[in-house]
Amino acid sequence: MFRIACVTALMLIVASPSEAQTSAAPAAQKSTAAAPSAAMKPVQRADSTPKGKLKNPYSDSNKAIVAAGNKLFQGASCSGCHGGTGGGGICPPLANGVWIYGGDDDTLFRLITYGSVTLQSKGYSRMAVENVVAPMPAMGDVVGTDDDLWRIITFIRAQYHGPAECKLGCPPPSGVER
Repeated sequence: MFRIACVTALMLIVASPSEAQTSAAPAAQKSTAAAPSAAMKPVQRADSTPKGKLKNPYSDSNKAIVAAGNKLFQGASCSGCHGGTGGGGICPPLANGVWIYGGDDDTLFRLITYGSVTLQSKGYSRMAVENVVAPMPAMGDVVGTDDDLWRIITFIRAQYHGPAECKLGCPPPSGVER
C-alpha cells in the first residue's frame, strides 16, 4: 500500500500542472485553428441555426479532410449500417444519388444530428424511396463536434457516384416542400 502511495505521489510531482497545460495548449490551438468557427455539439449547431442555413465549410476535393472524415465515419460506427465507404449495408447507400430527405448540406447535417424520426417531426418529408431497414438514429450526441460532422459529410460527398446534378441534392418533386 505504501508503495502505491509513493508511486502516485511521484507521478503527481513529475506531471506538474504547468507542464500539462503547456503540452495541451498547442494541441488545443491546432484543433480550433482547423475549425471554421467555434466548435459546438451538432445538436447545438442545428438548434441555433435557421433551417436552410447550415453550409459545409469543406470541399470533397480536400484529401486531408476526406481522410479525417473517413476516420470519424468509421469511429462513429456509421459504417456498421451504411457500409465502409457509404455504399450501403443494412441501411441505404450514401453514394448513389438517392437522398431520402434531400442531399443539401443543411438537410444532411440535421438528418445525421437528429435522426429521421425527429427530422420528420421538424417538418421534413421523405422525398425519395430507398431500401431502408430502420429509422436513422440520432447521431448528434455520438459525433463530437459540428466540425467533425462536416468532415463526415465531406467524406460522404467524396464517395458519391450518382448523377452529377444530384450530388448536393436533387430538386424536390413538385408539391414536396423541404
